[in-house]
Amino acid sequence: MNADHEKIRQKLKDMGAKLEHPLRMMVRNNFDYPDLRLEKIGGWIRVRDEGDKVTMSYKQLNDRSLHGTKEVNLVVDDFNTARDFLEAIGLKLFNYQETKRESWSLGKVQVELDEWPWIKPFVELEADNEEELKAAAEKLSLDFETAVHGSVEVAYLAEYDVTEAEVDGWPEIKFSPVPDWLESRRKV
Repeated sequence: MNADHEKIRQKLKDMGAKLEHPLRMMVRNNFDYPDLRLEKIGGWIRVRDEGDKVTMSYKQLNDRSLHGTKEVNLVVDDFNTARDFLEAIGLKLFNYQETKRESWSLGKVQVELDEWPWIKPFVELEADNEEELKAAAEKLSLDFETAVHGSVEVAYLAEYDVTEAEVDGWPEIKFSPVPDWLESRRKV
C-alpha cells in the first residue's frame, strides 16, 4: 500500500496500457438484513455508482486468498432506485462509502488506481489467473509477494489500530478530514 499513482500511471502509459476511465468519484451503499445473516457468512450487498454505470453486487469474503472473495455483479439503471429496491425487500442500509478510482487495461489485466478516505493510495489488479497477475505486478514494479487480498479493511488495519468489525461498522467513509476518533488510533 502507499502506491505512487503518478509513477504507476507513467509506467502504464509507457507500456501502452489503455486508460479505460479517468479518475472519478464512486459512491457505494452496503446492505445486509437486520439480523446480519449475510455478515455472519462474510457477505453483503453493495450498490455502487461507478461514474459511468451503476452496479449492484453480492460479495462474500470467504478468506483473504487470491480467490477468496465471491462476487456476483449486475448493472442497474439507477443508484437510488436500486437502494430503494433493497430496502423494500427488507435489507438495511449499513454504510455509505466514497472512493476515487482510475481504471486501466494492461493486456488482459485490469489495473485500478484506488484512493479511499484516510488511507494511503493503493493499486488493485484483477485478472483471470495468478500468472497474469504476477506478470502485471512485475511490469509495474509491484511486489506480488506482499500483495493483500480480500476487501479494503486490510488497508485500514495497516494504518490504524482498529478491527475489521470496526471498519465494517463505520456508518460513513467520506473524503473529509480524518475524524478525531480515528486519528487518535493512527499507527506510527
